[in-house]
Amino acid sequence: MSSAVAYGSVYVNQRCFREDRAKSSKARKVCVCKSVAFTPQSLQFEKTKVQMPEKSVRIGVLGASGYTGSEIVRLLANHPYFGITVMTADRKAGQSIGSVFPHLATQHLPNMIAVNDADFSNVDAVFCCLPHGTTQEIIKALPKGLKIVDLSADFRLRDIDDYEKWYGQPHRAPELQREAVYGLTEIYRTDIKDARLVANPGCYPTSIQLPLVPLIKANLIRSENIIIDAKSGVSGAGRGAKEANLYTEIAEGIHSYGITGHRHVPEIEQGLAEAANSKVTVSFTPHLMPMSRGMQSSIYVELAQGASVEDLRQHLKVFYENEEFVVLGKEKEVPHTRHVRGSNYCIMNVFPDRITGRAIILSVIDNLVKGASGQALQNLNLMMGIPENTGLTYLPLFP
Repeated sequence: MSSAVAYGSVYVNQRCFREDRAKSSKARKVCVCKSVAFTPQSLQFEKTKVQMPEKSVRIGVLGASGYTGSEIVRLLANHPYFGITVMTADRKAGQSIGSVFPHLATQHLPNMIAVNDADFSNVDAVFCCLPHGTTQEIIKALPKGLKIVDLSADFRLRDIDDYEKWYGQPHRAPELQREAVYGLTEIYRTDIKDARLVANPGCYPTSIQLPLVPLIKANLIRSENIIIDAKSGVSGAGRGAKEANLYTEIAEGIHSYGITGHRHVPEIEQGLAEAANSKVTVSFTPHLMPMSRGMQSSIYVELAQGASVEDLRQHLKVFYENEEFVVLGKEKEVPHTRHVRGSNYCIMNVFPDRITGRAIILSVIDNLVKGASGQALQNLNLMMGIPENTGLTYLPLFP
């Protein structure tokens, strides 16, 4: 039985891709050896063989001069099917990616241009790595046939009134918000697969929701009195020049910020409330650490009546046992940010608290990979019907 979905000039079904070029009388066919079937708990990466010309899916990277944009470029360098045809960076227009990021100088890519000068007729899918508040109108103006993964916060909050409250401006594309699918891959895989526009989660919400959503859904922890102490590398604050991010302001210390008012709070509470089927309010305090990348969330929870710490561990073990990128550590094994640096992994573990009836959950990710560009690539792979781990099988970099 075949099912098909159209995105622009590209048509996908479970047996083959067919791509029609407007400028060519010849149609190119790309066949998939067997259907790419994903279930929420099981990925059949090793069983799926894709036959597709190299770099045949044309990618646009909007905001390529920022950290998340450069990570997209780095990850796509080893992606067999995605090739970059357009890169935008308004303030760096006319420059090469190697002149802005010397570590990418070996990549033969088009120069960056202003987004208003971009020609999207040569693009099948877009990674939008622009700041929040600028993305809604830009995405609204893109051709309707493009697949889009938005790494900003502009489409993460389903309630546009919440967006205005937390981001200080009205939502400029409410019709697109109704279409957007939240892109926490391991939780919303089925919806992401059929989406045209995916709102990539924030870094803190990714590290927090991956352990908490399964536990709340299973009624193993209470949804009240959740306390989250989260720490991020400075790259999480972006590449823009800010006094608070200067070396002398960050080095040799811990910088707490956004106390009671961080913009990731409504995103975290939205996901946890959906899992609990009731309103959830969390206590969340983020901190910048004197490191380039990495993120750890230390989460303090109350056990549900009759539940034990081992129950939490066993449930997470079963829930994620077939997931490639979410790993539960061995008992008493403490996850560290250095264990995931440069990779798409999330490593978590559960520990008993000294206070009876409570547990401590540690969750670590690389904020630029699983917390941003890696998860974005994982989502676009899924949207395009190819194995989710394509281009993402980098082992963590250590030391």
